[in-house]
Amino acid sequence: MYEEFRRIGKILFGLGIVGSHSGNLSIRSGDRIFITRRGSIVGDLRSEDIIETGVHEDDSGVLLASTELKVHRAIYKKTPALAIVHAHPPYAVAMSMLCSEIVPRNVEGSYFFHKIPVVSAKLGVGSDESAEKVSEALRDYKGIILKGHGSFVHAKLLEDALSYTSVLESACKTEYMLWLAGKKPDASVTW
Repeated sequence: MYEEFRRIGKILFGLGIVGSHSGNLSIRSGDRIFITRRGSIVGDLRSEDIIETGVHEDDSGVLLASTELKVHRAIYKKTPALAIVHAHPPYAVAMSMLCSEIVPRNVEGSYFFHKIPVVSAKLGVGSDESAEKVSEALRDYKGIILKGHGSFVHAKLLEDALSYTSVLESACKTEYMLWLAGKKPDASVTW
């Protein structure tokens, strides 16, 4: 399991969609979560950076787990997710501050995401509010963007969550470039 976390973290960092100490990954196994440690270097994870804790209850691991543990737990409780990637993709974050949803116009983006909702929360990092809003939106979507903060994507496998995160960022980059070129989206999208 550690090698998969390490591989995915390294790819996320290489793609430029997490910073040195930002973003987090988790997988669910029964009533347990394996999540990256608070403040870990996602692009260079070590075995001690994978923290085990409960889906439903706190234990000693909770003190070391990512600050987004509440959000991961809420997603696992409300969706069939077995893996989550939370990243800070720059184009997705920028687009989240420009519009209330992204309707991808590139082929891959529209295939995987008919729409990418932008969710707002006053306290965007690991708060009860962000956990509630993000997990509710992910009941109907495989990926969302928390306004001004980053994306949350869920899947059955960590590699699939990586793939969806990459597609989400690519779709947002394409939309941003189209906007700069004066090709605004259709009227259904709020700008």
